[in-house]
Amino acid sequence: MVHQVLFFSRSGNTRKLADAIAGELGVKAVDVKTAAIAPGDGVIFLGSGCYAAMLDGAMINFIGKNDFTGRKVAVFGTSASGRGKEVRAMKEALKQKGAKVIGSYHCKGQWLWIIRRGHPNEEDLAGARKLGREAAEFE
Repeated sequence: MVHQVLFFSRSGNTRKLADAIAGELGVKAVDVKTAAIAPGDGVIFLGSGCYAAMLDGAMINFIGKNDFTGRKVAVFGTSASGRGKEVRAMKEALKQKGAKVIGSYHCKGQWLWIIRRGHPNEEDLAGARKLGREAAEFE
């Protein structure tokens, strides 16, 4: 079963989580700006940062233009606050598109090299890898 790890990241924080998940699964993380959803039964891992308490338009457009009906999706994200608004927004949008959200993870991300310096850190990346392992085993 082939899984997909797709992400949007302005600062690189969410990309770090995507790369950690992809490494755990033996696949390559792909930016949603160039990604397409492949047919199949694999889990789609979808990640985004949080920008002014919202998802970026690139992620909103990606979810909107794709058919997630019946697909298993796990979501992940980063934000300076670490509150997970981006993850909740993706869950809601994906459910409206017919996806079955099977897992989620969020953590703090560094902002402007000052706030949350050093995040995502190794503990954060370990949490992302755990999401990858657990969601990939979901039946």
